[in-house]
Amino acid sequence: MFVMLLCCVLLLAVTTLTHFEVLTGLTSALPRLHMPSRTKLVIVIFAVFLAHAIEILFYGIALYLLVHAFPVGGLAGGGGATLPNCLYFSAETFSSLGFGDVVPTGPVRMLAGAEALNGLLLIGWSVSYAYIAMERFWNDSPRR
Repeated sequence: MFVMLLCCVLLLAVTTLTHFEVLTGLTSALPRLHMPSRTKLVIVIFAVFLAHAIEILFYGIALYLLVHAFPVGGLAGGGGATLPNCLYFSAETFSSLGFGDVVPTGPVRMLAGAEALNGLLLIGWSVSYAYIAMERFWNDSPRR
């Protein structure tokens, strides 16, 4: 159980720092870009999507390693705890989609709960950032 708790805390910290760095980088880089303001919004969306994909990757790899290195449970349904299944499960958990075709068993369920909460918070942060960027850049573009 200690391994699961440590892994959850570590992943929460790493994903939050990753998200912070991506948004900080966008904040400093966007004003210096010489392109239409609406194009900057597209960059914001793609950068945030990439950040979420990286964060999902962190959770998926951690799940795969935990299941195969420690006796912390596994994934039931969908062919077991293969790397593609761990990444798929991570994506559906991070986004709180939760199809239910692949479910965690054992203590690894704690990681799934932490990932769902973390994903919800980071997605909310992204939405807030995108709204602020849209408010800032949308009206800067010349009207057609």
